[in-house]
Amino acid sequence: MTTTDRGMPPLQADERATLDGWLDFYRATLAQKCDGLTDEQLRTASVPPSPLTLLGLVQHMAEVERNWFRRVLLGEQAAPIYDPAADPQGPDGGFDLSEATTFDSARATWEDEIARARANCAVRSLDETSSFMGGHVTLRWIYNHMIGEYARHSGHADLIRERIDGATGA
Repeated sequence: MTTTDRGMPPLQADERATLDGWLDFYRATLAQKCDGLTDEQLRTASVPPSPLTLLGLVQHMAEVERNWFRRVLLGEQAAPIYDPAADPQGPDGGFDLSEATTFDSARATWEDEIARARANCAVRSLDETSSFMGGHVTLRWIYNHMIGEYARHSGHADLIRERIDGATGA
């Protein structure tokens, strides 16, 4: 997957292509915010007192992809990727950084979860439901939730990146 190829979501498409387009747009936005930075910069919490980093956002989004497209959509018992004992956010946290984690490894993990998500969604209709919180949730709802999750964190990433090296936009 080339996440930095950020194309405009389709302006005239069916619902599925529109949802896929916006989700991929925001995935690529997060990747772009990380491009060209060193591991040290990607570990920089640049908006004190927040400990939020670009590397932590990438790890978090890998956990979120896993949670919604594997645990919820498939009912899979997928273990957390990052140490849940170290992250009070729980199994979809991932914000805490380990000294051993590099950006390359975190990005590869994130991209693997995205590839699995795409495969898991490709064979399902938007109306397909999965068990969630004592009820059911549609794949359509999951897509919309994920778009919102990425959009929110893309804003965080934009502010963090601007504080690191002044880069804005895109």
